[in-house]
Amino acid sequence: MNSMTGYGKGSNVTDAVHYIAEIKTVNHRYIDVSVKLPRSLMFLETEVKNWVSAYLHRGKIDVYISREGDSAELMKPQLNETAAAAYVDIYKQLIKRFNLAEDIPLSMLAAQKEVVVLSEPQIDETNVRERLKEAVTEALAAVVQMRGAEGRSMNNDIVARLQVLEEYLGSIEHRTPQVVAEWQQKLQRRIEALVHEVEVDPQRLAQEVAVFADRCDISEEVVRFKSHIEQMHGLLANPGAVGRQMDFLLQELNREANTMGSKSNDAELTRNVVALKAELEKIREQVQNIE
Repeated sequence: MNSMTGYGKGSNVTDAVHYIAEIKTVNHRYIDVSVKLPRSLMFLETEVKNWVSAYLHRGKIDVYISREGDSAELMKPQLNETAAAAYVDIYKQLIKRFNLAEDIPLSMLAAQKEVVVLSEPQIDETNVRERLKEAVTEALAAVVQMRGAEGRSMNNDIVARLQVLEEYLGSIEHRTPQVVAEWQQKLQRRIEALVHEVEVDPQRLAQEVAVFADRCDISEEVVRFKSHIEQMHGLLANPGAVGRQMDFLLQELNREANTMGSKSNDAELTRNVVALKAELEKIREQVQNIE
C-alpha cells in the first residue's frame, strides 16, 4: 500500500550545467501530472510525464525541472548583424542629412536593442534526455520510498481499526436476539397490565413478536458487512493501487451501517452502530490518501 503524499529530489551534476528534478505529490481522485520545465527543455515534457506515470499511478503530481550552472554555458551573447547593419545605415543617414562630423561610437552601436542578444547554445538532445531522466528517476525513487513508508503506517492503522469494527459488529450480533426477547417480555407485561382479567393469546403474541423481529432483523446487513471487511483485508495485502476499491468498499460498509441503525430499536444497539460509523469515518479519512 502506498500513500499519495510524497516528495523527492534528484540531480545530475556531471559538469558545469546541473539538471535538478523535484517532485511533490498529494492525493487526487485520478493521476494528474503537471511538469514545469525551462523553455529550452520543453521538448521533453511528454517524456517526463511518461517517466512519472511509470512509477506513480494516482495523485496530483507536480514536477519541477531546473537547469543551473555557469551562465556562460547556459546563455551566450551573439551579434545580430542584420540589426547592427540597420543601425549603421541609420547613423550614416543622420550624419549625411545633418552634416555631422562625429563617427559612430562602438559603445552606442552595441547598446542598441537587439544588436547584441543572449541566446542559449544548441544542446545535445540525446545527452540532455539521458541526464534529465537520471535526475527524474532519482527523485521518483525518493517519492516512492516516502509514499511507501507512509503507506505502511496507514496500513497498520487501518488494520487496527478494522479489528475495532469487528469487535463492534460482534457486540451488535450478540445484542440483536436479546432485543427481540426483551421486546416480547415487555409487550407481554404491558398487555397483562392493561387487561388483568383477559388471558393473553400466545398465538397473537407470537405473531406480533415475529413482525417485530422481521422489522429489526439485520442478519443480512451483518453478513454483507463481514464480507466487505474481509475484502478490505484482502486489499490491504495487495501491493497495487487499491485506493479507489477501498473507497468503494467503505461506501458499502457505510450503507450497511446506516441500514442497521435505521432498524435499531434499542439504545445499546444504536450506540454500537454509531461507534461503528465513527470508526468507518476515520478509515475513510485514511483511504482518501491511498494510491
